[in-house]
Amino acid sequence: MAEPVRHNGKQKKPAPRRVPERAQPATDDEIDVKVTSRDRVIFPGTGLTKGDLADYYTAVAPLMLPFAANRPISLVRCPQGRARKCFFQKHDNGSFGPHVHHVAIREKGGDTEDYLFISDAAGIIACVQMGTIEFHGWAARSDDVEAPDRMIFDLDPDEGLDFDACKQAATDIRDHLADLGLVSFAMLSGGKGVHVVVPLARGHDWDAHGGFAKRFAKGLSEAEPDRFTATMSKAKRKGRIFIDWLRNQRGSTAVLPYSARARVGAPVAVPIAWDELDAMKDAHPFSIDDAAGLIERSKKLQGWGFAEQALPDYREPASAAS
Repeated sequence: MAEPVRHNGKQKKPAPRRVPERAQPATDDEIDVKVTSRDRVIFPGTGLTKGDLADYYTAVAPLMLPFAANRPISLVRCPQGRARKCFFQKHDNGSFGPHVHHVAIREKGGDTEDYLFISDAAGIIACVQMGTIEFHGWAARSDDVEAPDRMIFDLDPDEGLDFDACKQAATDIRDHLADLGLVSFAMLSGGKGVHVVVPLARGHDWDAHGGFAKRFAKGLSEAEPDRFTATMSKAKRKGRIFIDWLRNQRGSTAVLPYSARARVGAPVAVPIAWDELDAMKDAHPFSIDDAAGLIERSKKLQGWGFAEQALPDYREPASAAS
């Protein structure tokens, strides 16, 4: 039996076994989607086009699909480019073609709506053909949307804070999660923050999932109120980092690994190893121009984002719950 390891003087459980990524290269036969208007400039200032975006997603599809496939998604569509009107779409209106599927999900009011999901590289490109730039995913898979399997803590720093504060916060949250026996992973959001990603085994419901995330974020904000807030309010965020736990509620989404962002410079959300985080200057060092480099660096990230671990029974410290 493996001996427990110590962290910050405390004994904690050994890290759960990591499961390697299960990506398969896409082939030309699989992506039988015609991309029109390839010369349309999608990212003004860079000259990057719809064709460039389609080529990026074709290249990184094997890296992206382990996280994006068979999971309800919301899309950020910008049919005329990021400088024009963009909008979220989560329901299937039948316009995406046969490579984009739908799953019926009951909404809060009791009605059932068809939500989008994809299962292969052709599905990704079909969305790009319809003007999609960003892909955001549920924390559950489409075969059982009531069984969440991924927790995201999105660290959103106040505008007055530098990125060093965000990096330190991510590292500290990793350590607090480790004290609870949970392995976590870091992802640069492609915006201004870091996502701390906690893969989980299915077997708990949304109340337990969101409840854990809320208690964890609130506990940190109570323990270090000068650094953290668990409240979305901009006024409460002044000089602090918002630990966005709300992405762990039923129906909420978070940007998926390797998704492009509808932002200046065409940045992408990129998984990184924890030992790489300190050297990062900001949360958007890579763009859709960097597909080859992202594929190469992914070889050192085998197993990123996967671990066999159950959600622990966690309660807030008494001081935070009062």
